[in-house]
Amino acid sequence: MRSEAGGAVSVLASQASLPRHVAIIMDGNGRWAKRRHLPRAAGHVAGVSAVRDVVRAAIDVGLSYLTLYAFSSENWRRPPTEVSHLMGLFRAYFREDVDELVARNVRMRIIGSRRRADRDILAMIEDGEARTAGNTGLNLTFAFDYGAQEEIAAAAREMARAAMLGQLDPDAITPAMFAARLLTKGLPDPDLLIRTSGERRLSNFLLWQSAYAELAFVDTLWPDFKRAQFLEALELYAQRERRFGAVTPEAVA
Repeated sequence: MRSEAGGAVSVLASQASLPRHVAIIMDGNGRWAKRRHLPRAAGHVAGVSAVRDVVRAAIDVGLSYLTLYAFSSENWRRPPTEVSHLMGLFRAYFREDVDELVARNVRMRIIGSRRRADRDILAMIEDGEARTAGNTGLNLTFAFDYGAQEEIAAAAREMARAAMLGQLDPDAITPAMFAARLLTKGLPDPDLLIRTSGERRLSNFLLWQSAYAELAFVDTLWPDFKRAQFLEALELYAQRERRFGAVTPEAVA
């Protein structure tokens, strides 16, 4: 495989070496703009371009699941002008990109609260989900107005209510039963979680689901994280040994 610019990009050893599910914390838009003496809005515009590049790369390599942290529940605290600009970018993405997702057999889903977004954005989300619901290729999930701690608390409340009503035995609760009440129900846990921009934290993203994810913290700012950088992260994942708390036969011998 070659990058869109024509430069060589290393090839994954095999389809079997791909992670099933990659999750990405897309961080660094503001710093990217600041380094270029541009307004933060310019960084967010460039970040949307990176989203398109990475989604297309995921489709091309045959990835099954990709989840992108698009807007956290804490992001509402940003200046109103910045929030308004981000909402405008979401509108533009849904208007301009859903047709391509439909054509390329991508199923799009949104996880997160749907209480605070404007009605037109909610309508676009529902339209995009409905139009792509039957697709069988890449499962593309956007975490929008999402916070993992609230997600976990909501699942706990639901189980507590069921127990209070006698519909659930607390002693019978299992991790699988709890996971089935999370917003990611139906999605496999991420195998690889990438955060761009050099920060080393999860920022309230998929905290339960990432218990055994391989973590990759890369210094590249999100607008510069394109096809080549994404494929490099997949290559590095393919070289890791996942044990899920066990040991390899070689270690036991």
